[in-house]
Amino acid sequence: MGSSAIVIAFVRAVVECAVRGEDIRQAAVPAEVPAGAPDPCGGVFVTIYKFDRLRGCIGSLDPSTPFWEALRGAASAAALHDPRFAPVGAGELLDLRFHVSVLALPQTWRGLDQLKLGRDGIIVQGRGRRGIFLPQVATDHGMDKETFLSRCCSEKAGLPADA
Repeated sequence: MGSSAIVIAFVRAVVECAVRGEDIRQAAVPAEVPAGAPDPCGGVFVTIYKFDRLRGCIGSLDPSTPFWEALRGAASAAALHDPRFAPVGAGELLDLRFHVSVLALPQTWRGLDQLKLGRDGIIVQGRGRRGIFLPQVATDHGMDKETFLSRCCSEKAGLPADA
């Protein structure tokens, strides 16, 4: 499904409600649901860009949450609760661009040879910590497989780079 126009319009409506302090449930699930809208899915993330720079990114890996509910929560959280950024302000709304990542259910893999950059994201876990890189992170930043994995360990999970 990717970031279809219907999904992006929904995300924008949720973010506008959230930023204005309105009930995000006012953003109604589209009557015309795009083909391929997964339910259940392995997770959903909303990434917000302002002038092509990251402005927020939050999601959920809970496959028990219905897709549209997960999307609503991720959109609101990305706008208001990404700890790396101040909450999005109403004056920024026109400058924002959104990307939605719909994830398949996680699968265990045994080595980097199974990882396809640009298609696969990664979740690393250890020592009670977890880090996630979405598929586009590797290609957006020109990472090879080893860099993708080591930076997810160190930058997202707070683990040693060689964990």
